[in-house]
Amino acid sequence: MRRRARTMILLAAGLLTATGAMAEPLKVMTFNVRYASDEGAQRWAVRRPVMVELIRRAAPDVIGTQELLQRQGDDLIRALPGYRWFGRDRMGGHANEHMGIFYRPDRLTLIEHGDFWLSDTPDVVGSQSWDTDLPRMANWAVFETKEAKPHRFLFLDTHLAHRDEDAEARDKAAGLILSRLPALAKNLPVVVAGDMNARPDTAAYRRFAAVLTDAWGSAKRREGPEMTFHDFTGTADRRIDYIFLRGFRAESIATDTYHRGKTYPSDHFPIEATLTFDR
Repeated sequence: MRRRARTMILLAAGLLTATGAMAEPLKVMTFNVRYASDEGAQRWAVRRPVMVELIRRAAPDVIGTQELLQRQGDDLIRALPGYRWFGRDRMGGHANEHMGIFYRPDRLTLIEHGDFWLSDTPDVVGSQSWDTDLPRMANWAVFETKEAKPHRFLFLDTHLAHRDEDAEARDKAAGLILSRLPALAKNLPVVVAGDMNARPDTAAYRRFAAVLTDAWGSAKRREGPEMTFHDFTGTADRRIDYIFLRGFRAESIATDTYHRGKTYPSDHFPIEATLTFDR
């Protein structure tokens, strides 16, 4: 009887794994890392070890960053060799700010990736429209999980225009991103992450929320402050960083306020979400 019971348990475990019921959750993060500077109290040399420790503790599977300079990305990879990163900067090279995407190759396989610019000519490198003062872009990738029943999903990372007078540009950029999702994702689950520079009462936010699910509002568990931008003070006064979803359930979401004394890794708090696939 004991041998039969053990056999039934093993068969049940195998069935659960085969059907994906025991699939591990996916951990995603969006993080405006604040571009590196070599001057002042918030210089990169001071912030870097705190950022490394934050990422090590959170251990996300994929991170969408904003304002990343190449040397920051390379520093983080040297300190966190379990990650890889990719992406061009806003001018199509590597001398400016990137929407760099980091991922764990032990957990995910990178299937394909690309980028486009938030403008009337999105396939023109470095293009800008709508009276923005800087080119803005989106970086995207299709990943496949490494598990018994692999899942593919689209991860898109972006950083919308920041000035008060850029409200229309943010709205148009949101519309452009959403218009590109059908071709990029097809029927795959989607994560859209980034610093949207848009509060929840804005047109850009409403445009995203009409098509995708705001992970903060839908998560079963929430931790930390809802606000995300704190300007190195530790006291955030606006919510402008988001994770939007399609085809996922947010099991939990957290605003990560990790710091050491008065040193914060960035002027934004990163957002971390633990997701499960709808199917």
